[in-house]
Amino acid sequence: MTRRILPKLLGGAASIAALVALLAVFTGSGVAAQGSAAQANYAPTNTAKPSISGTAQVDQTLTANNGAWVGQSTTNAFTYQWQDCDSAGNNCAAIAGATSQTYKVQSGDAGKTIRVVVTDTDSGGSTSATSNQTAVVTNPGPAGAIKLPSGQTSIPASSVTLPERLVIDNVKFQPQTLTNRGSILARIHVSDTRGFVVRDALLLVTPLPYGWARGGGEVTTAQDGWATLTIRPTINMPLRRGALVMFLRARVQGQPVLSGSSSRRLVQVGIR
Repeated sequence: MTRRILPKLLGGAASIAALVALLAVFTGSGVAAQGSAAQANYAPTNTAKPSISGTAQVDQTLTANNGAWVGQSTTNAFTYQWQDCDSAGNNCAAIAGATSQTYKVQSGDAGKTIRVVVTDTDSGGSTSATSNQTAVVTNPGPAGAIKLPSGQTSIPASSVTLPERLVIDNVKFQPQTLTNRGSILARIHVSDTRGFVVRDALLLVTPLPYGWARGGGEVTTAQDGWATLTIRPTINMPLRRGALVMFLRARVQGQPVLSGSSSRRLVQVGIR
């Protein structure tokens, strides 16, 4: 009898063992699958916001510090987007092409604040965090820069070298319209392509057509960038409806007259 019962018990035990093993496989696979799916839903979490090191000043370099992050992976990929904001830190907009960890402050950033958005990406997803704004960006200017009472920065013309250029940005005539051949007082202002006021620039005015008026020789811009000169019409200038054209040229002493950082502009005074 024992011989008949023992094989049945052994067979039943084998079946139970096989069933237990099969359940373990299915149960383990289900847990593993659920665990993987759950992990995939956990993107990185920022626990300390990014920060910026460096001086908020034109031509200085700012560096984004990533801050602190918690995530399921030890392999993180960080990306960056620098933004310009107004002086109060509002109305922020992305700076085109500024996607490196460092950013060199440009002249166009002057008067604004800057912040950086850092994005952390791992196998669980991506999360972004934004730094505080910098101080308002300043532009101290090159050697010889002087702060004027108006808040503008005055620089010597010798500080304007290519690729920067002089700019004749304001012209005033008195009178604004000619009714006789009296003298014309001209006030002309020179700055540069960075927005600095330029002193010691050499300014020349040539009235056209030749012979209608005399403009004199070169004059030098003052500390505030303005130059004042007198234009004297001649008897050849007709007193009929038309215009006296002025060819203006500003240059840096020592540079070639027709090249370098020089600037030119055509303006006119009406005649009637």
